[in-house]
Amino acid sequence: MFSEKEIAYIKSQRLGRLATVSSKMQPDVAPVGFEFDGEHFYIGGFIQTKTLKYKNVLGGNTKVSLVIDDLESINPWKPRGIKIVGVADIVERKGAFVSGPHLRIKPTRHTGWGLERSAEEDLERARKGTTT
Repeated sequence: MFSEKEIAYIKSQRLGRLATVSSKMQPDVAPVGFEFDGEHFYIGGFIQTKTLKYKNVLGGNTKVSLVIDDLESINPWKPRGIKIVGVADIVERKGAFVSGPHLRIKPTRHTGWGLERSAEEDLERARKGTTT
């Protein structure tokens, strides 16, 4: 699903932002650390079961979005990143930093910018409505 450049970028990063939705349809975005095994993203935490992201997925709202991004340069301005949309479930796992319940995210689609092409090229494609 991901290109070699996208995988290299994902593996070079440590933080992202995860969006979930509560049973009352209230969105929540949280900064998260993550692990990626080439197929799934895993998000753990020391107090995982007390977090909104965990409770939202446990409550049945399994659609999530994960954004991983940074600034390659500020002069010139060069943002880059990837937005992953997917479905989450809860699994027990021994992660790199913590063992216990983790959110496991199965990507269904993604969009990247500044990785395969320059950020300017990606912006122009977005303006034209072209995403590939």
